[in-house]
Amino acid sequence: MRQVIGVDIGGTAVKGLVIDETGAVWAEARRDTDARQGREAILGKLEALVRELLEVCPLVQAIGIASAGRVNTDTGQVVYATDNLQGWQGLHLAKWAADAFRLQAAADNDANAALLGEAWLGAGRGHQDLVMLTLGTGVGGAYMIHGILGRGIHWNGGEFGHSVLVPGGLPCNCGKQGCVEQYVSGSALLRLGLELTGRTYGHGAELMADARAGDSGALQVLERFAADLAVVLGNISVTFDPARIIIGGGVIHEREIWWPLLKNKLQDEGLSELLAAAELGNRAGCFGAAKLALERFGQLPAGSRKEDTA
Repeated sequence: MRQVIGVDIGGTAVKGLVIDETGAVWAEARRDTDARQGREAILGKLEALVRELLEVCPLVQAIGIASAGRVNTDTGQVVYATDNLQGWQGLHLAKWAADAFRLQAAADNDANAALLGEAWLGAGRGHQDLVMLTLGTGVGGAYMIHGILGRGIHWNGGEFGHSVLVPGGLPCNCGKQGCVEQYVSGSALLRLGLELTGRTYGHGAELMADARAGDSGALQVLERFAADLAVVLGNISVTFDPARIIIGGGVIHEREIWWPLLKNKLQDEGLSELLAAAELGNRAGCFGAAKLALERFGQLPAGSRKEDTA
């Protein structure tokens, strides 16, 4: 059975899986990103993670990498990245991986990979017209039409997080003001918690715990968060008319209270039934990156290394 590695590089963690053609997981590893340390430190974490997986599964044939930022999937280069991953812009990520591990390598945007994974094995199974939002450190987005990912002429397709929700609003690290990312990301949720309750939350789980306990301030935060997210999803829906809207990212794991609030706000527009929580959790990007590698390099014979196929 052909095996590949799927890696997802996020602002918080670098995650990796060894996956075969059926979607079965053979090995798994994780490292903290420590993104503030810069590009070389992140690449060091990535290299250590991949080598750990290769020790367990030495017959891996290719690597797929999901990364924050806009990624030219033809060349594997990160053509644009914010400071969430410092020094990442311009990196030839697929070439770096191919040279480091002597394996075929491909790279894509992390949200694109997450949607590819969910369409393959998760909440998007059986559908070809899909939209996905990933709510984590930032907000990622992706869309699929007739089973094909829409990446855009400048590899910017689906960047819903940097569409403007509030004109003249909060400054974004992309250089604009009022971007969606500043209102419905995990980071935005913590900021909103401070603004509306006066309390500093170190993690979204703390805010959710207060909301479950009936704290009025925390509930107000989630009401605002759900209202903003409903506007974003309504705009996306009239643009793409998808069969399903998938929500993923770290925020989805603490959805006990805010998810019903969101569905209620979408009810009047007939969108609540389209809403689906990502089923692959924070491993969706890994599954999608592996799927990318399987599709791109499926012709490789078992155990081949890059120099063997040159």
